[in-house]
Amino acid sequence: MTVVRNPAEPLAIVFEDDGLVPNNILPFLVYQSAVKLDPKQPEATIENLFEANGWDGTWRNGVYDYLHYHATVHEALGVARGRARVRFGGDHGQELDIKAGDVAILPAGTGHQCIEASDDFCVIGAYPPGAEMEITRATPENHARALTRIPQVALPLADPVTGKHGALMRLWR
Repeated sequence: MTVVRNPAEPLAIVFEDDGLVPNNILPFLVYQSAVKLDPKQPEATIENLFEANGWDGTWRNGVYDYLHYHATVHEALGVARGRARVRFGGDHGQELDIKAGDVAILPAGTGHQCIEASDDFCVIGAYPPGAEMEITRATPENHARALTRIPQVALPLADPVTGKHGALMRLWR
């Protein structure tokens, strides 16, 4: 069973388009210390939470150390182990410390890049069903293409942390 600790209000930030990273008019969300992880299987705790709320395509890894974004899909990142400092929103965005139990939700186009991470850092990624994930680097050509693709990305049917009645459902409508 997955226990959501503090489902109230996530941190919400709207990053502006910086000319290379389009970001999104929808807010980037971070639920801090939201998930009570099973110490024996923290990865499975987050995978089960995401899957229970209709987010799939889960994977286990870290966050790439180069600036990138996904123009074709929204992404949830749940920290299962360790901690990291990640820059969200591109070079002009904001660096945030994320740690085990935190979940970040990136609307399509949101730039992200790992600045530093603990040796045990492990994040679980997931996506709403039906979209293909593509890694896009921040270039003028990719930016122009992304501006036409991002508005076509469907809104998720549920918040990956709190489900059909979660904050994402209100903040992204």
